[in-house]
Amino acid sequence: MRMKPHRNFSPRYSGELLVSAAVLLLFVSSEACFAQAKSSFGEGPPGSYLEHIVPYVPTPEDIVEKMLELAKVEPDDVVYDLGSGDGRIVITATQKFGARAVGVELDPDLYKQSSDRIKELDLEGQAQILHENMFNVNVRRATVVTLYLLTAVNEKLRPILERQLRPGARIVCHDFQVPGWEPEKTIDVISKNGISHRLYLYVRP
Repeated sequence: MRMKPHRNFSPRYSGELLVSAAVLLLFVSSEACFAQAKSSFGEGPPGSYLEHIVPYVPTPEDIVEKMLELAKVEPDDVVYDLGSGDGRIVITATQKFGARAVGVELDPDLYKQSSDRIKELDLEGQAQILHENMFNVNVRRATVVTLYLLTAVNEKLRPILERQLRPGARIVCHDFQVPGWEPEKTIDVISKNGISHRLYLYVRP
């Protein structure tokens, strides 16, 4: 993640910067160990080694809304969040934007947590979480796809998205681009905790 410098280094802001630095280090380390992970897990099914190196870092709630606003999500949209974590993008897409939404999460604990939350909010008719490998999920129904993954993972997802997404489908990436694609729009957003995030909007031709 990108960090915005603060003039007032109070303990609270210093703590936020330390957390952000730790997250950045985690992502950099994950990108660096890509080749090692591929060697360890072998080629296997598509993405079999990649999903083991994607760290879980939840997107701040206000950035979630900015991502969905950037994609201009409306009630007739179908939003797919690949690597959906605690389900916050799926839930926000349904609650605040009225769309149908599907999350894809491989981690069993996060899958259960997000599925239970959807049940608690009585959103089962509009939202769901799939406990699957994102590389094996059919996204042809999607009009919007959201990603907060590593660049290497986005690169491996690219041919799947190119093959399956309909013309006009929008893809919003948080902090990490899709190599080989030219973004339609790029915006920098400062979250409520003062940290800068970069969002990329792509539109399938």
